[in-house]
Amino acid sequence: MELTREEEKALRGEKGEVLASAYRILAAIGEATGAKKLIPVRWAHVSGVNYNTIGDAGVRFLDSFSKQARVAIRTTVNPMGYDLKRPEGISEKFAEKQASIVRSYEQMGVEPSFTCTPYEVFDMPRKGTQVSFAESNAAVFSNSLLGIKTNKESALSALASSVTGKAPLSDLRLDEGRNPEVKIQADFQFENELDYGLLGYFAGKTVKGSSVALAGIGDSLSRPQAKALSAGIGTSGSCGMFTLGSPKTKEKVSVGREEMKKIRDELSTADDGDVITFGSPQLGLEELNTLASLTEGRKFKKRCMIFCSRAIHNQAVKIGLAGKLEKAGGEFMCDSCTCLTPYVTRENYDSVVTSSVKAAYYMHNSNKVGVALKDMKTIVKEYTQ
Repeated sequence: MELTREEEKALRGEKGEVLASAYRILAAIGEATGAKKLIPVRWAHVSGVNYNTIGDAGVRFLDSFSKQARVAIRTTVNPMGYDLKRPEGISEKFAEKQASIVRSYEQMGVEPSFTCTPYEVFDMPRKGTQVSFAESNAAVFSNSLLGIKTNKESALSALASSVTGKAPLSDLRLDEGRNPEVKIQADFQFENELDYGLLGYFAGKTVKGSSVALAGIGDSLSRPQAKALSAGIGTSGSCGMFTLGSPKTKEKVSVGREEMKKIRDELSTADDGDVITFGSPQLGLEELNTLASLTEGRKFKKRCMIFCSRAIHNQAVKIGLAGKLEKAGGEFMCDSCTCLTPYVTRENYDSVVTSSVKAAYYMHNSNKVGVALKDMKTIVKEYTQ
């Protein structure tokens, strides 16, 4: 991989060990992915914010790294482990470690966005802009629907991009890398957003390349449908982009209700749950409005946590949505997400009810709780009175 003179200097450590480390990460990724050079990126969205995700080693690394590192481009961050304004049930250790992570990122100059849906919180750059997004649903959504270019970055690669302003020119950053070789033909009628999440999960498991074509689901998607699809794809494999339609591809895979049932049975490990969670990806105003309409005049019979960003919650408060959902018994957990949250552990709950494919995967595999995976309308019907 060719480097400029300035990049070579940074790699040799002439601009400090932090930049040298960052360039070593990017150079290694570039070599592994066949990149010919590094290119400028405009925006980095960094993961590795939740203490449950990075652990003590990650906390120590960020503490050391942030003492010297400063972001070179706009940098936003993923959700943390819990809502700092709702610390009930959070251990002292977790709170201390989470606070250390937040301090490290803020010391580097990162915007404290704590969202996995930056496309709902910020004005997005124009089509063709190169960014570095580590949140999988945001990478898939941005590549597929906004025409922004990013690989499905890791926590380290996006962090390296944040302090260098660079990323390797490979895979989905290249026009040829965005052409799918596999087409998934959906041969069933979609009933709700959950079906899109299940299809995404199937596509992510099936396709080994960077992009997939999806046929049989129409030419346009609502935002909730697109979010569910992007999150499903991002959860189960390395694929970082989808296209709609029926282009010519090397391979075609048909999927029907039988395959969807198998995916759902894999993810849904319980018939019922002790607590309800919405939000993975975090809910936006459209989903909050739908949930408010469904619960009007009703009240949840179980504890119901609603995960969204602080920015979205603030808007929901202004237009009255938050009050309607709280009246129905919903509890807002801002700046955090269902996935890997310490709010839901095996010590507190045996199982959880959720409408999210991504949450179902992580709740079962990481939080070790049972999961009852149901669509939003069914959850409201079964768990409100």
